[in-house]
Amino acid sequence: MLHQGEKAPAFSLPDADMEWFDFGSLRGRQNAVLFFYPRDGTPYCTLEATDFSDHENEFAKHDCVILGVSRDDCLSHADFRDKHGLSIRLLSDEEGEVCRKFGVSQFRERDGHKKLCVIRSTFVVDKEGIVRHALYDVQPKGHAAEVYQLVKGLNGKGRQHAHR
Repeated sequence: MLHQGEKAPAFSLPDADMEWFDFGSLRGRQNAVLFFYPRDGTPYCTLEATDFSDHENEFAKHDCVILGVSRDDCLSHADFRDKHGLSIRLLSDEEGEVCRKFGVSQFRERDGHKKLCVIRSTFVVDKEGIVRHALYDVQPKGHAAEVYQLVKGLNGKGRQHAHR
C-alpha cells in the first residue's frame, strides 16, 4: 500500500482511444486524482465514474486532472465511456502492473477460486508527484465530493491529514 507523503509510482498506460498517457507529464503542472476501480460497466463503477465526470470542471479549477484505471482493455473503456457519456480519461492496466505499484490488487476468493481483484481505491497526488491522500476500499456513493474537498485543500494552507 502507498501512504501519504510517498512519491507516486511512475507509469505510462493507454487510454480508451489507445493513446499513451505518461503520468510523469503532470509533474510540476497539475494535481491528479487517480481512482482505481474493478470493472467497466458494473453499477458501483459506473456510479463512481459518472460522479467524477459530472464534477470534472470543478476539479479542473484546482489544476487537477481525474484519471480512472482498471484492468479492462481500451475497447472496453471506449464502450464504457461512450455508453455513459464519461468525460474523464480512462486508462487500461491489462497486465495489472500499475495496480500492483499502487497496492490496489488483492486475491479474493469467489466460488472456491482465488481471483486477483482491484480494490476500489483513490489517490490524490500533488503537482510534485507526492501522494497527499491514499484511500483504500472506498464506497462510491459521495466519493467524488469527498475527494473534491481533499483536492481543494491541496492549494490551501498547510497539509491535511491522511484519511483511510
